[in-house]
Amino acid sequence: MTATLKTQSEAQLEENLIERLGGLGYTRVTIPDEAALLSNLKTQLEKFSKTTFTPSEFDRIVNHLDQGNVFDRAGRLRDWYNLTRDDGTSDYIRFMNTEHWCRNEYQVTNQISMEGSYKTRYDVTLLINGLPLVQIELKRRGLELKEAFNQINRYHRHSFWAETGLFQYVQIFVISNGVNSKYYANNRVQSFKQTFYWADESNGIITQLDKFADAFLEKCHISKMIAKYTVLHQSDQILMVLRPYQYYAAEKIVDKVKNSHDNGYIWHTTGSGKTLTSFKAAQVIMDLPKVDKVIFVVDRADLDYQTTKEFNHFSEGSVDGTDNTRALVKQFSDDTPLIVTTIQKLNTAISPGRYQAAMEAMANQRVVFIFDECHRSQFGDTHKRIVDFFPYHQMFGFTGTPIFKENAGNNKYGKRTTKMLFGDCLHKYVITDAIRDQNVLKFAVEYWGRLDLRDGLGGEEKVSALDLKEFWENEDRISHNIDWIIENHRKKTHDKQFSAMLCVGSVNMLIKYYDAFKAKKEAGEHNLRVGAIFTYGTNEDDLDADGLLDDISTDLGAPQSVNKHTRDKLEEMIADYNAIYKTKFSTQNKQFYAYYKDLSKRMKDREKKSFKDADRLDILLVVNMFLTGFDAKMVNTLYVDKRLRYHGLIQAYSRTNRIINERKSQGNIVVFRNLKDETDEAITLFSNINAKEGIIIEPYRVHVNKFNAAVEILLSIVATPEGVNTLPSEIERLEFIKAFRNLIRIRNVLITFSEFTYDDLKMSAQRFEDFKSKYLDLYEETRFDDEDEKSSIIDDVDFELELIQRDEINVAYILALLAKLVDEDEDYQAMSDEDKADTMKSVLKMLETEVQLRSKRDLIEKFIADQMPKISSGDQIQTAFNDFWDQEKTAAFNDLCVEEGLEQAKVERVIYDYQFTGRKPLRESVVGAMQTKPKILERKTVIERVTDKILKLVRTFEDDIGGE
Repeated sequence: MTATLKTQSEAQLEENLIERLGGLGYTRVTIPDEAALLSNLKTQLEKFSKTTFTPSEFDRIVNHLDQGNVFDRAGRLRDWYNLTRDDGTSDYIRFMNTEHWCRNEYQVTNQISMEGSYKTRYDVTLLINGLPLVQIELKRRGLELKEAFNQINRYHRHSFWAETGLFQYVQIFVISNGVNSKYYANNRVQSFKQTFYWADESNGIITQLDKFADAFLEKCHISKMIAKYTVLHQSDQILMVLRPYQYYAAEKIVDKVKNSHDNGYIWHTTGSGKTLTSFKAAQVIMDLPKVDKVIFVVDRADLDYQTTKEFNHFSEGSVDGTDNTRALVKQFSDDTPLIVTTIQKLNTAISPGRYQAAMEAMANQRVVFIFDECHRSQFGDTHKRIVDFFPYHQMFGFTGTPIFKENAGNNKYGKRTTKMLFGDCLHKYVITDAIRDQNVLKFAVEYWGRLDLRDGLGGEEKVSALDLKEFWENEDRISHNIDWIIENHRKKTHDKQFSAMLCVGSVNMLIKYYDAFKAKKEAGEHNLRVGAIFTYGTNEDDLDADGLLDDISTDLGAPQSVNKHTRDKLEEMIADYNAIYKTKFSTQNKQFYAYYKDLSKRMKDREKKSFKDADRLDILLVVNMFLTGFDAKMVNTLYVDKRLRYHGLIQAYSRTNRIINERKSQGNIVVFRNLKDETDEAITLFSNINAKEGIIIEPYRVHVNKFNAAVEILLSIVATPEGVNTLPSEIERLEFIKAFRNLIRIRNVLITFSEFTYDDLKMSAQRFEDFKSKYLDLYEETRFDDEDEKSSIIDDVDFELELIQRDEINVAYILALLAKLVDEDEDYQAMSDEDKADTMKSVLKMLETEVQLRSKRDLIEKFIADQMPKISSGDQIQTAFNDFWDQEKTAAFNDLCVEEGLEQAKVERVIYDYQFTGRKPLRESVVGAMQTKPKILERKTVIERVTDKILKLVRTFEDDIGGE
């Protein structure tokens, strides 16, 4: 009997998910269209509200709901509605219980049809109290997850807004192909990069749809994510939803406040979104009945303003910033629930003196303090004063680089760690987690010394008997470093499309650097725009003290003690800045602060589409300022000529690794000193001893040398790609595999460098591809030879194919190339079959070198040979291929069932279960599909053979298709 293998694995995935959700307590309902959706909404709202509505009353509810955009409706969802009853009375109703989020009504439905610009049907919809609040878009196994994302974007354009627009109430989207599952907020302007995997508390991501459903779509959890951890960003009028590590951190803090008086700290690496996390934690805490005040404490005046502004972006009017200490004292006494202030103002308010009497009345309040960047200024007298003044306090700190005993500074209290001051670490999300999740970039660190050495050594090893200060500030050395920057700055910043910072060890060094840059510019040696900032007090020099950047944060007013020389030099630098950008800043108190803000804004605004190149700043010179707490995504390079250690080093390096676009592939760190040991120590301390390769990309030249040495080893084993075919034994083949695997490992790092070119390598790009093809031939021989069951020494080798797989190359990509060849070559139809075959050679070559296409190579070659001569237009290719693919898939499925004596319906079930769970089919399921059960002694071999054939069928016909 001949059967057709069903292609609707997406429909089966849908059914499996709905069945799973039913087990989680959702009630399945059938809702074919808008009329049924409204009817169900009335029934569910009545059930939720424990009342009934007349038709006219319900019409008024629908009219109320059918107003505004997605952002407006998100507010309505969370508000009460004053319903005027038919008898003239008023009744307040709500649409979701956001305080007790589990006390709502939950349903699941699928294939709702809506008609807008086009008629569309949505996959799976989760209804809470009858409103569609979660929309799930599924794609069958093998399709890219981005296809589901793009499908939802089409729904935005075509139909979500249609009729009463109830689908504008969706808060969270979920996309999945069964193997990978992600979520994101209903924010029309975001990119695919703002879609997130859910994870467990230890940051282990959950990708499989069944496990994702259990963890993320569970009724109480998804309700909490909507009610508590979806943010309505007021200034941008968009929805935001927390990532898993942000959720766990906020939950830990809330739990501590609700159930104890213990303190704690959150260790989330720089660039991971601590502002949003702390805002949500503060927002939830301030609504708790036992909390009188929530105080968010920063350690710089600019951060006071910046944090207040950002908090009020999330929720307008939610935060009162404090312009001065008197305002802070007033806010302590009134009903302001959430205050942002600097630690300096807080210290003044609670110190003996003019505010003591006013503050003592608040001393017994339950106050929750949240410290931003708690690795900095909370380690001296101020911390003790806060603890002593507020006996019912709770303290929580956020930091990307905690203080441990290894990196603790000394004060009169001794070496104090973050744990000593704040208690246990409540949640951890370190830099390796962020790099893995693609939330921040890796670093490419290069070390260049006085002698232009390329071996990672600086010059200080050769001058131990000299005055180091004199050595560092030597004008010839500084001039040499600047020459290197001038020569390489365009490469590092992609032709100045990004900005850079240069941090130095003292103000005197900064002045020498600035003067040298200026002199070289006037001499016509460069056209870089260089700016600078520093404070001009008499104690301003860091003098390369300990490299920790601990107590650099002060209010940006005029210092009490002024160094006239450095102030005059800064005035000159600001005058140069004014001349370039047509501004009017100076070193006067408020004007200096305005200059600081303008510099910061200029660096940050480069990421905006409206930014003009005439407004760019190429290099910003600093001593300590801007090295912590400053995030500008268009900074991709840091030049370093100062001592940095531990948290100071990680904080400074992290100015460069914010993700912005594909061109920014890493954060570039160019070090004019030998900080290699310090870099290794910092990575070990803030991630783990084995994390270096996950964080630091070694210098380009190092990898070039490694690659070329590896080429020599490979060629000593086999001189040409063709020679792989005649290697005499498995021992030689294994040597080739290991040698080429080493080559692809090195190349995988090399291609991340902006200066990468095959001209530097001893192997051309084409020769590399030819060897790769032979490497993949050996992989297939050892993995898919069903007939030969003999043991091979190559069987257990890890080929690490992920290093040479290009995800964008799939069947859809190949079909697009074929269509382009047909449409762009006017003489194609007049060609002989032989000439057509030559035209297709580039496509056929790709089938040999792309990992994910090799299982489909024979089939695609057959399609090209049999079908392409009949095709006259590129538009015909997709349809012809779909028909061909379905026929081949059905034939392969039938052949499998005949060859192995399998029941077709049961094999289909095994395939569907595998596609849904991603887990290898159970032995019992495979045996259950067999018409004749194998004998005991044969069972293991037969089951493995049949299982491998089933999985090979799925890999061949379902994976890496890439289009519908």
